[in-house]
Amino acid sequence: MENILRNKQYLYMTEFFAGMSVMAVEMGASRLLAPYFSSSQIVYTIVIGTIMIAMALGNVWGGRSADKNPDPDRLYRRILIAAVWIAAIPLLGKYVILGVSGLLILTVSNHFLVLAAFIACMVIFVFPLFLLGTVTPSLAKYTMGSLEDSGKIVGALGAFNTIGSIIGTFLPTFVTIPAAGTAATFLIFSGVLLILGLLYFVSKRANRKGCMAAVVLFVLCSVFGHSDSFAFWEKNLAYEGESIYNYLQVKENDNSVILSTNVLFGVQSIFMKNDSLTGMYYDYALAAPLMAGGMEDAGADMAQTAGQEVLILGMGTGTYARQCMKYFDHVTVEGVEIDQRITDLAREYFALPDSVEVTTYDGRAYLQAVDKKYDVIMVDAYQDITIPFQMSSTEFFAMVQEHLKEDGVMVVNMNMQSGEEDSINAYLTDTISGVFDTVYTVNVAGSTNRELFASQNPKIAAVLASKTRQLGDPQLKAMMERVCGTLEPCEKGGYILTDDKAPVELLGMRAIDGIIRDEIGYYKKIFKEKGISGLLKEM
Repeated sequence: MENILRNKQYLYMTEFFAGMSVMAVEMGASRLLAPYFSSSQIVYTIVIGTIMIAMALGNVWGGRSADKNPDPDRLYRRILIAAVWIAAIPLLGKYVILGVSGLLILTVSNHFLVLAAFIACMVIFVFPLFLLGTVTPSLAKYTMGSLEDSGKIVGALGAFNTIGSIIGTFLPTFVTIPAAGTAATFLIFSGVLLILGLLYFVSKRANRKGCMAAVVLFVLCSVFGHSDSFAFWEKNLAYEGESIYNYLQVKENDNSVILSTNVLFGVQSIFMKNDSLTGMYYDYALAAPLMAGGMEDAGADMAQTAGQEVLILGMGTGTYARQCMKYFDHVTVEGVEIDQRITDLAREYFALPDSVEVTTYDGRAYLQAVDKKYDVIMVDAYQDITIPFQMSSTEFFAMVQEHLKEDGVMVVNMNMQSGEEDSINAYLTDTISGVFDTVYTVNVAGSTNRELFASQNPKIAAVLASKTRQLGDPQLKAMMERVCGTLEPCEKGGYILTDDKAPVELLGMRAIDGIIRDEIGYYKKIFKEKGISGLLKEM
């Protein structure tokens, strides 16, 4: 056997780095898919399941191949191919995702996210991870001298693989992705595999053409695929990058600055340069401070809302905070935002005042840690189908209620509104109605958002109507009159979410399917009648 393989430590290092690369690719896969399909548990399940399928098939085939032809050249050639494939993911992966999405959105009506994420995963990740799945059974064949030491050899290989996998889990999440991005992470671990293969073949002075081709392809992928841009069609972005939690994109035009944390599901925060209302759900949520004035204040002037304390769970870049401070006297606003990078962008691009204190924490954990009570608590932590179950349950809303003052109001931004009786919003509404005595909802015009207002005060609608009549700002007054005219009272129903059972991902996925059907129905009809040429002409 070749010199480099006589020292079994090299084989153990191969196992170590292969295990590390598998987990790094898995972590990178979830980040590659998240901007397009969300970062929900459904997407993580698809990523993990697909990779486990690939590894299992690789284990079976690798063992049989090693028994039939125990030639290490075959293994290290597979490692080189896997390295090149992984290096190509940043360059080609996003085009595959959008191609699969574009095809499915025109051909399927249900389970779009599941199918699109699964097919994209199969196309992008199964082949290289199948190849890496052959490493362990092949190395077991090469390292085992006799049956007497088989247990020790297999145990050592398993230990090296596990340790490598642990490092491959933590290193991308806490180091390479936040520091260099998802694309660079794929390239880094592709480079590790490339070096493994090159060392073997250089020591043998064999497969020179294959090694040279692998190096050239890796360099080309590094040059053309190193960009961390997920929305590659966007031009002149003010900022694009990644944090531990999110892909982040800041767009700026003459009128506004917008934050998006994905590329397929809209806007998460907005800053209007002319300091006007946004035309989005934030405007509707401004009814909450008026409602929280208390019935005894009805008929008093706007100064009665002065001194209110507002807490925002899911601060984003501070759109709602800025609006509260603009329209209401001496309001104190605090925010909780789990992503520190979003808070940094809020200060840099969205004019969030330094006086607004933002705590980097999970919203529910923050409530558990403080005893303070507020006049208004806004829950704005729901994003596409990424709804944190721990912030959608009876237990959570009871905790919010405990942190409200006597006439305090909770306002919740619910997206993905649907006409279905058992929709995600129906579950959230029923759950909240089981905690609060008074619950109202209002649909946001021109969007799929719905605002919910909840309080123990049964007269919040009357308080809002009274205070709306006294508003001096014509824009805000018109907005509040719209809210008053479209408020719908809610009663407790049977759809309840709890910490033990909150299937928010499945409910959200079903809602997304409905929204896609509604939005794309017109184009589907053209596609069926006139084909792709007719569709392109129409678009």
